[in-house]
Amino acid sequence: MTTTGSSIISALGAGSGINFTTLANDLSAASFAGQRQAITDRNAALEARISAAASLRGMVTALAASVGNRVRAGDLSPRATLGNPALATVTFTPGLTPTGSYTLEVSQLATGQRLVMPPLGNPGDPVGEGSLTIRFGTITGSAFAEGADRPALTLNVAAGETLETLAARITSASGGAVTAQVLAGTDGAQLVLTGREGAANAFVIEAAGTGPLASLGWEPASPGAVQVPAMARDALFSFNSVAMRSASNTVTGLPEGLGLQLNAANPGQTTTLTFANDASAITRLMEDLVEALNDVVGEVNRLGNPIGGELGNDPGLRLLRSVLVRLGSEEVMPGAQPGEPKTLADLGLVLGRDGTFRLDAARLGRAQTDAPRAVAAMFTTGAFGVFGTLDRLARNATQIGDPGTLGGSITRFQRQLQSNGARLEKIAEQQESLRQRLSRSFAASERRVGASQSTLTFLRQQVDMWNAQRR
Repeated sequence: MTTTGSSIISALGAGSGINFTTLANDLSAASFAGQRQAITDRNAALEARISAAASLRGMVTALAASVGNRVRAGDLSPRATLGNPALATVTFTPGLTPTGSYTLEVSQLATGQRLVMPPLGNPGDPVGEGSLTIRFGTITGSAFAEGADRPALTLNVAAGETLETLAARITSASGGAVTAQVLAGTDGAQLVLTGREGAANAFVIEAAGTGPLASLGWEPASPGAVQVPAMARDALFSFNSVAMRSASNTVTGLPEGLGLQLNAANPGQTTTLTFANDASAITRLMEDLVEALNDVVGEVNRLGNPIGGELGNDPGLRLLRSVLVRLGSEEVMPGAQPGEPKTLADLGLVLGRDGTFRLDAARLGRAQTDAPRAVAAMFTTGAFGVFGTLDRLARNATQIGDPGTLGGSITRFQRQLQSNGARLEKIAEQQESLRQRLSRSFAASERRVGASQSTLTFLRQQVDMWNAQRR
């Protein structure tokens, strides 16, 4: 920025010949250069600390996530062996590890009632005018017993309504209790009604009105032309020789948190469901865990070095280091019985004098031999055990609101960066103010120098004239 006075003087070629605009810029910049550089250096250090803390936090989070993935769906997830795998799919309650063996026999699968109505022309033809009432309950032979807790569904059908729109209304109004579809068969459009699985989800239809609508009624005592490919029924099965019934093919509430998705029936043929503890998978995980923990320890030592470490004396790093030191001795299975493992040290995790970890394979082997079920229970997705402990460690390391964690350190560093940014903006304002004052001062000085030079030139001319006259 150039002041009016200095620009005029420069244009006229007057004054001292010094570029006071450049001088003002240089002097103002030099006045604040030290402060600006100090803040820039602090910002570079803060950014390095943020990067270091985020990297370390990411290592801990990735470690917990990796163990969680292996427990949930990897080589440590519960494994079931079903003698007839086509019979059912086995599910587990998170946090529980089933053991032992069970027998299973499926007499029949749960089905939903399905009615196929007689052909009624084209899907877009008017269906007539009147009403349809659907009642829910159970059907035994040709008798229907309406459920007291299932209110009937009545649909009023207006003149001009088509079979397609009626089907959509049935599905919507019943909340999916009855799914209606219109299929174009060789003899014309047919309405297909399907109920939910379970004997208590059977239904009858009362039709009243004109046109094709009147033919959509059905009851078991007088089925008419309506086809009934399937009746509503429950799943019947035997689990460990105990007869059971389920309104759905999705069975829950079995021992040890087991669940079954029944896929086929095998009446009269019993199959066996067994579980095995994969000791080798646990050993592999402990070996991988030791390696990953040592990677974290190495990074903690590097970043926390008092000389040159980006996080030297940082409270978040100190907390993480103390947690790692206590990791092996911390009780992670508070409900363990006498003789059962309850710490990571009981699984062979050993902390050396140099702060690194190693695996005592012999101790892990003894634990797996003496208490295989208790060892397996430590590798679940529950609140306790190996994963639960590492997950808490990771969450504690990432808490933003706690100033003593890595997350809190990152937040603190970011706030300092913001404060330094505001300080740099203030310095820029102060520098610009100084530059403007110097420019105005130099412009005034330039004018005075110019005036003095003009007077001096005039006096010189007068002296020269006097000297010429005397000759």
